[in-house]
Amino acid sequence: MDEFDLIHSITPRTIHHSSVDVGIGDDAALYTAKHGVQEIVCVDTMVEDVHFKLHYSSPEDIGYKALAVNISDIAAMGGIPKFYLVSLAVPSKWTESEIKAMYEGMNELAKLYHMDLIGGDTVSTSDKLVVTVTVIGEVEKGRACLRSLARPNDIVFVTGEIGSSAAGLSLLLDETNPQNSAIDTAYFINRHKRPQPRVSVGRLCSSFKRVALNDISDGLASELNELAEASCVSIEIDESMLPVHSDLPKLHPNWKEWALFGGEDFELTGTVSKEEWEVLKQKCETCQLPIAKIGHVREKTESNAVGNRYEMLCEEISRHDNISD
Repeated sequence: MDEFDLIHSITPRTIHHSSVDVGIGDDAALYTAKHGVQEIVCVDTMVEDVHFKLHYSSPEDIGYKALAVNISDIAAMGGIPKFYLVSLAVPSKWTESEIKAMYEGMNELAKLYHMDLIGGDTVSTSDKLVVTVTVIGEVEKGRACLRSLARPNDIVFVTGEIGSSAAGLSLLLDETNPQNSAIDTAYFINRHKRPQPRVSVGRLCSSFKRVALNDISDGLASELNELAEASCVSIEIDESMLPVHSDLPKLHPNWKEWALFGGEDFELTGTVSKEEWEVLKQKCETCQLPIAKIGHVREKTESNAVGNRYEMLCEEISRHDNISD
């Protein structure tokens, strides 16, 4: 299959957004931006044997996750994902059907958010598969949920459950062998392969006066450290408040390591004022969007750091930056 045949086979037959003037088929795509919004652009690359392994990830899984991790970045800005572009470096061992299946995995997720594929590139490689996805979104002007917006006395929160993706990876790599047959290991594996971007929560957050957000790609401790650094504050969390699946502690005695440093949950963590926390919590509950308070923001001093008793652990973040290594 040559590149022209591939382009023809993946060219969308319908367009979700009327703002697309020229999609796939020319040197570049053209779209008309709305007045009163800011454009959001993000890009992520996934490399075979670093971010995924072919013996446990199907082409559909790879495509799905490659798009999901970018949508999560849009969610962390409080935005709406609209368009995506895909660049592939494909080894010769990959078949036409496998490449198409990868795009189907992306399309499965794109349809949920009414996203349009508007371009990309494909090259051959003699080594590993490399997938690079760029996503373009938008947010109302001045409403982006920046990392730098945390303030002392804010409430620290996190969506969903954390640590489940790291547990799933550990199961896939046969590093964890649960003794309890009642544990639904497929749940944790699916959380690793098929993360669910929290776009709805991000959109709710963007409607508030001031919310700082970060998506959990490198682990909760790392993301909170980034928030604290960007906002020049200290963040304290309470381990007893961490939202985890009830079976997570049964899988491994070091489950807190997964929750704090495992990463790839692609949940959102952030801060909001005390006055608006209850309103945000209530809105999320009404929409059946899981969210939990896990700590507070403090003034930054030389004697404090991100996380109460996790000060030393946060210095070790670089050791755990990519659990797939």
